[in-house]
Amino acid sequence: MAKRKIKRSWAEPFKIKMVEPIKMTTREYREKCAKEAGYNTFLLKSEDVYIDLLTDSGTNAMSDYQWAGLMMGDEAYAGSRNFYYLWDNIKKYYGMPYFVPTHQGRAAEHIISRIMIKPGDYIPGNMYFTTTRLHQELAGGTFVDVIIDEAHKPQNKHPFKGNIDTDKLEDLIKKVGAKKIPYISMAGPVNMAGGQPFSMQNLKEVHKIAKKHGIKLWFDATRATENAYFIKVREKGYEKKSIEQILKEMCGYFDGIWVSAKKDLMVNIGGFLATRNKKVYEEARNMVVVYEGLHTYGGLAGRDMEAMARGIEEMVKYENVSSRVGQVEYCGKQLEKYGVPLVYPFGGHAIFLDAKKFLPHLKQDLFPAQSLAAEIYIDSGVRGMERGIVSAGRDPKTGENRYPKLELVRLTFPRRVYTQSHIDVAVESIAQVYQDRKKIKGLKMVYEPKYLRFFQAKFVKL
Repeated sequence: MAKRKIKRSWAEPFKIKMVEPIKMTTREYREKCAKEAGYNTFLLKSEDVYIDLLTDSGTNAMSDYQWAGLMMGDEAYAGSRNFYYLWDNIKKYYGMPYFVPTHQGRAAEHIISRIMIKPGDYIPGNMYFTTTRLHQELAGGTFVDVIIDEAHKPQNKHPFKGNIDTDKLEDLIKKVGAKKIPYISMAGPVNMAGGQPFSMQNLKEVHKIAKKHGIKLWFDATRATENAYFIKVREKGYEKKSIEQILKEMCGYFDGIWVSAKKDLMVNIGGFLATRNKKVYEEARNMVVVYEGLHTYGGLAGRDMEAMARGIEEMVKYENVSSRVGQVEYCGKQLEKYGVPLVYPFGGHAIFLDAKKFLPHLKQDLFPAQSLAAEIYIDSGVRGMERGIVSAGRDPKTGENRYPKLELVRLTFPRRVYTQSHIDVAVESIAQVYQDRKKIKGLKMVYEPKYLRFFQAKFVKL
């Protein structure tokens, strides 16, 4: 009798030592909550959310090693030992000699934009990110998307949709001149494209162009370990390299990085910028005192910096990254069984629902992704977020809505928080909403803040 091949499943590389009870609600209650929140999932109270897939920013579960570190916080105003421990790990794992802590990533974006951008400058990048672009615009710059065309096509399965189109980049340099480009901005994986990575080969090509024209190259390294993971599993020649080695090689091509530590580093608060440019470092160190706090704490408690330092040591472990990406992949494969339209390949931190295909009867002005996120919450208490026309905002010059090609709902997985059962519940809810999709009529915006409207805008149902 032939031996039957036995399936081998994977499981999380940790065990649960403490639990947090979740409030259970009815559909009637959630309908009331959604209406009060203006059908904006950001405005829901967290206690009214069953499974929270809004973001992986600051929502991760810290390890016992990190929690133990909190008890070792040196809360001195100046020269905290936790600052120096964190600095040592940034040198070791990111390869950057200079570092300035900030309370979170957008503070680092603000400081870099203020230092490097002059009015009239252009900043090319592999698709915009909301806060990054806003800080660039507030500094007087204009963001220019130079990502490959495949990134704007949800069904395209290019393994590195986060790549920069080098022809687009060269064309921009030729058009505006290298002196008008303070730096090239690369993110990896690219959030707004569906968590899509860039390849090491593409990074090398972009670095070569930047060096030829004397342009700096900066990296939003917020989820850099996920990009390193995709390079390891998808790019020839990197199969046997560790996440730590690939991360160090990636960062070696950049002049500097900014990081929201609330993601990769698996903490609840924190960020930093790091660079090999001493002049930029000196300016940033001076500016952080104005906006954040002294340069040895940057708006953070010593215990937070300790947790960040220890998080760096854990984030490069292959089993941590692979189980995280595996959880995202599991969700995507389950949704496929119900025919739910998704962004491909599956991202590193989230599954993205293609709201244009999910709700083809809704024009973009009716906010299909916003509508879909609200309906999923009402159905099950699962909270995702809109990444479409609302997130894209308005053109600062014309005041008109931007109409991105991608209209998505993001379901983001906090690290080490949810189980496979939670994913199954979320999948079944989305499948039910997909089955009833023709009942969704869209939304009308009734309140819109000036900046980053997706956080606070309010809507009513049509």
